[in-house]
Amino acid sequence: MKNLKASDIRQMYIDFFVEKGHMVEPSAPLVPIDDDSLLWINSGVATLKKYFDGRETPRKPRIVNSQKAIRTNDIENVGFTARHHTFFEMLGNFSIGDYFKKEAIEFAWEFLTSDKWMGMEPEKLYVTIHPEDTEAYRLWNEEIGLEESRIIRIEGNFWDIGEGPSGPNTEIFYDRGEEYGQDDPAEEMYPGGENERYLEVWNLVFSEFNHNKDNTYTPLPNKNIDTGMGLERMASISQNVRTNYETDLFMPIIHEVENVSGKKYLEVPEQDVAFKVIADHIRTIAFAISDGALPSNEGRGYVLRRLLRRAVRFSQSLGINEPFMYKLVDIVADIMEPYYPNVKEKAAFIKRVVKSEEERFHETLQEGLAILNQLIDKAKASTNEINGSDAFKLYDTYGFPIELTEELSSQEGISVDMATFEEEMQQQRTRAREARQSSQSMQVQSDVLKNINTDSKFVGYETTDYQTTLTDLIFNGEKVESVEAGETIYFILKETPFYAVSGGQVADKGTVGNDNFEIEVQEVTKAPNGQNLHKGVVQFGQVTVNSEVDASVNRDERKDIQKNHSATHLLHAALKEVLGEHVNQAGSLVESERLRFDFSHFGSMTQEEIDRVERRVNEEIWRGISVHIQEMPIAEAKEMGAMALFGEKYGDIVRVVNMAPFSIELCGGIHVDNTAEIGLFKIVSESGTGAGVRRIEALTGKAAFLYLEEVQNKFNAIKTQLKVKSDNQVYDKVVQIQDEQKELHKQLEQRNKEITSLKMGNIEDQIETINGFKVLATEVEVSNPKEIRQTMDDFKSKQQDAIIILASEVNGKVSLIATVPKEYTNQIKAGDIIKNMAPVVGGKGGGRPDMAQGGGTEPENISNSLRFIKDYIKNL
Repeated sequence: MKNLKASDIRQMYIDFFVEKGHMVEPSAPLVPIDDDSLLWINSGVATLKKYFDGRETPRKPRIVNSQKAIRTNDIENVGFTARHHTFFEMLGNFSIGDYFKKEAIEFAWEFLTSDKWMGMEPEKLYVTIHPEDTEAYRLWNEEIGLEESRIIRIEGNFWDIGEGPSGPNTEIFYDRGEEYGQDDPAEEMYPGGENERYLEVWNLVFSEFNHNKDNTYTPLPNKNIDTGMGLERMASISQNVRTNYETDLFMPIIHEVENVSGKKYLEVPEQDVAFKVIADHIRTIAFAISDGALPSNEGRGYVLRRLLRRAVRFSQSLGINEPFMYKLVDIVADIMEPYYPNVKEKAAFIKRVVKSEEERFHETLQEGLAILNQLIDKAKASTNEINGSDAFKLYDTYGFPIELTEELSSQEGISVDMATFEEEMQQQRTRAREARQSSQSMQVQSDVLKNINTDSKFVGYETTDYQTTLTDLIFNGEKVESVEAGETIYFILKETPFYAVSGGQVADKGTVGNDNFEIEVQEVTKAPNGQNLHKGVVQFGQVTVNSEVDASVNRDERKDIQKNHSATHLLHAALKEVLGEHVNQAGSLVESERLRFDFSHFGSMTQEEIDRVERRVNEEIWRGISVHIQEMPIAEAKEMGAMALFGEKYGDIVRVVNMAPFSIELCGGIHVDNTAEIGLFKIVSESGTGAGVRRIEALTGKAAFLYLEEVQNKFNAIKTQLKVKSDNQVYDKVVQIQDEQKELHKQLEQRNKEITSLKMGNIEDQIETINGFKVLATEVEVSNPKEIRQTMDDFKSKQQDAIIILASEVNGKVSLIATVPKEYTNQIKAGDIIKNMAPVVGGKGGGRPDMAQGGGTEPENISNSLRFIKDYIKNL
């Protein structure tokens, strides 16, 4: 067995399969592109689903990749085990309808055992198979030469994630020797059991069945191979270390944590967990941010925030009580640079985001302590036990460690309801598992479209009208020769001017037909073999295959789409110029009516930034830049500075849309010839769409003019209402009216105070002594709910040592407010007063010990609520 660096294993794997005729598929970003079903790319096959279910045919049927992946279903196990990770690399080789079991098994055996490659000892390798997979058994036994005792049948060896391709699998195990455990079936000390001796190194899935909607299984039209080998695990075996964490993928990070903490890894077992958690999580965080995710309170952002907070919590057990995780980013970048330069390129931005999150969490920990103290007080006053749901909320919302909750509670003589806490944890895991299971399934393979290999050329860059031939017709999922009027059909043209939806640009609409029939084209997508697949409704006549037709795209819509698409390129460049190079496109929609552009950014844009971006785009429109479009090798395009959209896959020859010097991008869309054609660009909104992603919606040309015309009409209506003559006077008049309104409001408040004071008379006469407290509990008249607070302030200034409870009715609703002098809050709390009082008026409320507010919907019970609260104080 060779001792190899992880980077060497990765490259060796790719080189081996390239020798076997495989195409290298670059590692896709962790944030899925055009796949809303996944939160993260979680396996090597996740980015290849379109090939497996037949939506698209790859350029070569043999594929090899090293795919970075994130799995978060076992976060709580990370650090406590030898091989659980949130971020990992999966080495995989795939066959899409080409070779099958025989070649897959032979390739795996050669790579693992050949001296040219991994050089593993054949006698240390074992395999597991599905009991019914007789072909796999025969191949391992007769072709490879493994004896019966080294082929283990396991019922669970069947890969199935719901609807879509599925099939049996075979796993390869490496025996690390007796120092990792003696053979004992009772303790699962065998290949396939839970143990440290026999490590699974490779899983080969034989994708040969469709899992149908009715849970039946039928043979796939095209059988596929999907294999996966964990790089971290293989590195641990090659480098002969006990866990993945002792490999060269993790140890440089762990050494830096040793330097910062002054503690040593593998010296105190309890501390080792913290080292592992930090090393694992910083890899995930750095890669995820470099791929466009940002910490937030939902979706991917929530996962990142949770990971970072978990790492910070564990760092405190090493005596690290200040932000430091951001300092580890450069080490991650250095380790991974040979294959993933993206982290190093964005290291400064990643560090900025991580440091900001760390600082924020250190503040949050203090908030968590304050809430825990409240829970302890509440427990002391009742059951001497903290509710498990409250402890879980503290853990889940604030990232407050349950161990810390238990420790601090026990110091106060309080226990924690761990049974309920574990129930809540289990429910969370179940939710995550169900989401994972429902999100990974592929589409069921169909061989109708996959078997259409007719040539179809896109001519829409040059024209919107073309005479051509209708070559293929699909109706109700089958190829047919003709279809009658009124039906919805799919069809392919020999040449087509219709653009298929791609790169955010919507498909063209229009008509296809001749004197005998007409089809209204509603949608155009890509067929599995790359042809533009048209969907339309037959308006009249009978559509027949091989008909000569006129294909006509709606020209007006196409022109507007071109303007909006070119504007997105200018917008992208302007955002990078104004906000920073970290901005990356995270999705777009280019329609005839508008454009929508999503981009990665960690905060909302200021109005000044929006204005600057809008101005920069318009300046480039006014400049009248000629738009040059040409095809060239990708290396040449990169040399000229062309920007590739993050996560997009490009072939060897790319299409460059050149609006130099402002914007040069790789793009397959349709554009204007000169930026001046766009006419006008207007941003109409900027908002957040989720985890660190912002969205701009904008208009161009005629739509932008009509929008501004409407704004102008509203402005003129306001000018008329204000009775001013010039535009410049409008602002001054509005400010004048606002100032007058404020002054009138102040006068009204003062009058209301005076009226309330007159109605109430001398409030000292209304104060009662109840249970030793001075209490003022009364109904007051106010004109709006806010005024009750002002009335309270007025009463408090006159009676600072009294408990004051006020109730009022405004528009059929009840407002309640209570204050308690601070010297009494250890005996009676304002929050408890309102919590007990509000239900009497059909409502609820609460607040701090010294001040609380509430409300209700039953004003007829105000008197009852005041009597009730007096009795409540009396019986304390």
